[in-house]
Amino acid sequence: MYAITDQEFTQFQRFIFEAAGISLSPAKKALVCGRLAKRLEARGLDSYAAYFALLKSGQDGVETQMAIDLLTTNETYFFREPRHFEVLTREAREAHGQEQTPAQTSGRRQARGQGQAPRLRAGQPYRVWSAASSTGEEAYTIAMVLHDSLDGRPFEVVGTDISTRVVTRARTGHYPEQRGRQIPPAMLKRYCLKGLGPQAGTFLVDRSLRQHVRFSHANLNAPLPDLGAFDAVFLRNVMIYFNGETKRQVVTRVLSQLKPGGVLFVGHSESLHGIDLAVTAVMPSVYRKV
Repeated sequence: MYAITDQEFTQFQRFIFEAAGISLSPAKKALVCGRLAKRLEARGLDSYAAYFALLKSGQDGVETQMAIDLLTTNETYFFREPRHFEVLTREAREAHGQEQTPAQTSGRRQARGQGQAPRLRAGQPYRVWSAASSTGEEAYTIAMVLHDSLDGRPFEVVGTDISTRVVTRARTGHYPEQRGRQIPPAMLKRYCLKGLGPQAGTFLVDRSLRQHVRFSHANLNAPLPDLGAFDAVFLRNVMIYFNGETKRQVVTRVLSQLKPGGVLFVGHSESLHGIDLAVTAVMPSVYRKV
């Protein structure tokens, strides 16, 4: 096992902060050491300082992206924080005009806070962005919820992540069986195909659902690609890795892609407290752009 010095760890702290805005605490020293050791071995290098010099030389963009992939935490699962998907269902139905009466609409709006979902023109899809989609569980959960609740009305889900490795995995829609434990049984049966033979112990998200979801690479700490405007954005469990100023910049960047009246979901352990933004709280961890 290669040993990493404090000075070398500091170099990689700076590297991942500059690349992704992620602040690594000293407690992550063992993680950095373990995740990058295989790259030192693969490149025939004898120290983390030599590997850092390779990255900083700018001569190998593939290796740099590989290092970012390895240092990016990717923990997610289907139907994480389920209360958010109840809110998403109501928002999407209202946007498609499925609220039954003005009185019901008013009552629900009061319960959710100020503002309302932007109404869609006939045939226009309801668009949701999973902004830190990791291996795709969140994006496919969103697709299941929308497909189940919109009665054939159009929708699109876009998943992005800084790690090209996990984006590639997400596109397959193929997961170990235990990863589907949180999927409601009816949805698991409807939207997932159980693996047989060599694929036993796995499941595949059905193609009919996958066609509503697309994945691409995006760094939230840099200018965003042209993703279009969204009716809802999930930015969950990623801001905990940012300092205050980086968080403000990332949220501002993400909100620029959200339609007025659209909703922003953050993790239950996160908030926008102290950040001056044009949003109102709908409920804890859910905000509406005003």
